[in-house]
Amino acid sequence: MTTTLRDLSTAHDALLAAFAEVPVRGLIHAVDIDTGHEIGVGSDESVVSASVFKVPVLVELCRQYSSGRIDPRARIALGADERRTDGSTGISVMLDELNLSVRDMSLLMMSVSDNRATDVITDLVGLDNVNATMREFGFDRTVVDYDCDMLFATIMEDLGDAHAEGIAELEHGELTDDLKERLRVLRATTPEETDRTTPRQIAELLSAIWRDELLDADAAAEVRRVMGLQAWGHRLTAGFSDPAVRVSGKTGTLFYVRNEVGVVEFPTGERFAVAVFLQEPTFEPRNPDADRVIGTAARLAVDYLRASQSVDAG
Repeated sequence: MTTTLRDLSTAHDALLAAFAEVPVRGLIHAVDIDTGHEIGVGSDESVVSASVFKVPVLVELCRQYSSGRIDPRARIALGADERRTDGSTGISVMLDELNLSVRDMSLLMMSVSDNRATDVITDLVGLDNVNATMREFGFDRTVVDYDCDMLFATIMEDLGDAHAEGIAELEHGELTDDLKERLRVLRATTPEETDRTTPRQIAELLSAIWRDELLDADAAAEVRRVMGLQAWGHRLTAGFSDPAVRVSGKTGTLFYVRNEVGVVEFPTGERFAVAVFLQEPTFEPRNPDADRVIGTAARLAVDYLRASQSVDAG
């Protein structure tokens, strides 16, 4: 298979067409981890991270393992009512006291996007340290201003008296047009006012981790191990049906925002970092078409990069 400059335009058109068919506004950046070849749509736009912010938190945690500041095997004991954070997975929904190691807590943060586990970890590492590390690594547009509980607090503040009404409407799956519009303009759904990144920066961060750069080898390996244990297979993974292809990732979902970032590794040794961020025109808590197009877009981008690689080799 050959690739020309014209094929780059074709690949861009295919990505835009895939997003338009859903329809969603999609941004993507994909990079060949070993050659640096890349393709993107809106790669440098600021985007709402949603739970993708947990990736920089994990990176900082593993960096602090390396420095000796945090022992990954140290135990964390939580009372039944201690550090409660809203969420629908993991220890966020558990009722009793618990005792876990730090590294097992981080696994819950990433594998099932456990919000309570995330906030326990952010308490340990410190958000200021997360942001200082991102700046040091050159990712100054990747910012984590809020943990999960703080993020939810901004939503409550922005909705004001409508918050209780909104919770009831969400539980029944019926939102008024007024509430839908208010959810669209929350601080939590506005990149400049919440946890944020760019498709390029988060993909480049993952590329560096997979190349054993930025962190020492053991810390980078732990990031890869944890991200490789994600439970969800309905977004990035949906684009790669071959079970021999390994997909490591982290999702993010918040109202009109639907994301996933990760790394796709082929048995041939090729590996690609991919970041896909969607903005949906309507509020759909369950939108399988949008979930699938994340995988479709990732596959289109990776196919283009693999073809580019074959031309260079030829």
